[in-house]
This record gives sequence, C-alpha cells and structure tokens, in this order.
Amino acid sequence: MSGVPVVRRARVEDLPEVVALIAEHAVYEKAEPPAPGLADRLRPLLFGSPEPRLRCLVAELDGSVVGYATCSTEVSTWDGAEYLHMDCLFLRDGHRGLGIGESLMAAVRDEARALGLGQVQWQTPAWNDGAIRFYGRIGAKSKDKRRFFLPVT
Repeated sequence: MSGVPVVRRARVEDLPEVVALIAEHAVYEKAEPPAPGLADRLRPLLFGSPEPRLRCLVAELDGSVVGYATCSTEVSTWDGAEYLHMDCLFLRDGHRGLGIGESLMAAVRDEARALGLGQVQWQTPAWNDGAIRFYGRIGAKSKDKRRFFLPVT
C-alpha cells in the first residue's frame, strides 16, 4: 500500500466489489450475510434514473476498492428538515487507520453539502469501540438510542 486513497462515486462496474465489501461488512458486524441477488436489488437503487435513491462512494487504494459508504436523503420530523443518512461505512481489514475513513466521511459530507443538507446522521454497533473513537475524533456527536426492526410480511 503505497498510493494515495481516491474516493469517488461507485460505477456500475464496481457493483461486484461493493457487494463483496457488503458481505465482509456483515461478517465484521456479526450479522447475517446478504441474501442472494443483492447486486440485482442494489443496481436500480444505486444507478437508477433520473436520480438514484442510494448513493455509494468507494475508496480506492493502489487500484483496488478497499472501502465504501452508502447514504440517502431522509427526513427528521423533529427538525422538519431533510438530512443525509449514512447507512454504511466500511473499510477492509488492513485499511483502517490510514486516513481512508476520513476521506470517505469528507466525501459523505460533500454529498450532503451538494444536496443542501445541513446534517449527516448514522449509527454504529455499541460494541464497535474503534468506530466510536473514530467518529468522536472527527467531531461527531452521539445519542443513545436502540434500533428496532419489524417485519411486515
């Protein structure tokens, strides 16, 4: 690893690598692996027109995709305003602590700025001490909440 990381919007040809990163992310977070067909479900969300529902930024180092961040516009009822929700931020093992996370976060903030949004929000598992330290170091504030899931089928 000798190059400078490059953060850019994901392209259609990046989709297999993004899906591989998502699978690694699930393992890292001790979650169930993505269901088969993820690339087919993500393609219209990431690359649909006129405007994709989900934005994906990838971090490249020495020509390889080593991380990603995904985000989408959401609404806060309490604020009466939209914000950018960062759903995922993940770097491959061996690529943390190199400044790549900061580059991805800067790109996410740039996305929010370009959309005229004043805030980025996200969550991380309570056990992920490294991520919590990283987010604190870049100036993020946290709120203690629990996330619930309710199947509708």
